[in-house]
Amino acid sequence: MKRVLTGLAGVVAAALTLTACGGSSDPLAQPQPTTGAATTTTGAPASTDTVVIGSANFPESTLIAEIYAGALEAKGVKVSKKLNIGSRETYYLGLQDGSIDLIPEYTGVLLTHVDKTAKATEADEVYAALQKALPEKLTVLEKSDAEDKDAVVVTKQTADSLKLKTIEDLAKAGPVVIGGPPEFQKRADGLPGLKETYNLEAKEFKPLDVGGPLTVDALKTGAVQAADLFTTDPAIAANDFVVLEDPKSNFAAQNVVPLINKAKATDTVKQVLNAVAAKLTTETLIELNGKLSAPDKPDAAKVAKEWLAKAGI
Repeated sequence: MKRVLTGLAGVVAAALTLTACGGSSDPLAQPQPTTGAATTTTGAPASTDTVVIGSANFPESTLIAEIYAGALEAKGVKVSKKLNIGSRETYYLGLQDGSIDLIPEYTGVLLTHVDKTAKATEADEVYAALQKALPEKLTVLEKSDAEDKDAVVVTKQTADSLKLKTIEDLAKAGPVVIGGPPEFQKRADGLPGLKETYNLEAKEFKPLDVGGPLTVDALKTGAVQAADLFTTDPAIAANDFVVLEDPKSNFAAQNVVPLINKAKATDTVKQVLNAVAAKLTTETLIELNGKLSAPDKPDAAKVAKEWLAKAGI
């Protein structure tokens, strides 16, 4: 979301450019190698003996990618990392052309990306539909209990003053200024879905970051009245924000799941990633996200390594 302060438009644009590009002009063309890693370029398949791991451009995705990388390396699998690539609309192309092999995903939003007509909302139904909808060369491994859903979030003051408990209540309150990542404006479960499901009208949409500080600050300052945030975001509790209920399931179940090139899903890789999935919980994600947002801003690889040791993986 953009803040209504002088000169912020430029700041937002810069922030979005950095997050979308991962700090380089072409993040898919610049893997971050670890021990024994291969080098690939966009459009060029990764080395057959190396798993190239990508992530979206928000901290939790990077963290889970680091967890995958650490767990696989511990079992002798060669990995290379391409982190902070951008939105799904960007990194999915890398999975299709083979320049990345593995990325942390979320079942519900991935399903609507590959099947615009999907109607499943419950966890097991979404997972089953996703397995059928993916292209032949891609697959998902076991989903975890950990879930991180998009949510429409407001401040407590807004919730109290407008008597809001659900998204439907917000729709009845009249058009509001909504903020979120740029892609939220067009995604099926973003503004179009909210309009179709709840008849929620956006007075204005302010494109911001992916559940990051710009979005949080815009809510706090009143630059927007509602925002798209992730349910595992520690900023929700820290700022006493209110997650509006979604009784009509505009947002389907969003369990964490590894999306992988079938050719790289060896027995060892599957065993390792399924072991990670078995240990991940929603509470774990909230705790780890809290650590990432601590004042000292620890590196995601460090937080991942500590969790892997604690989990015995």
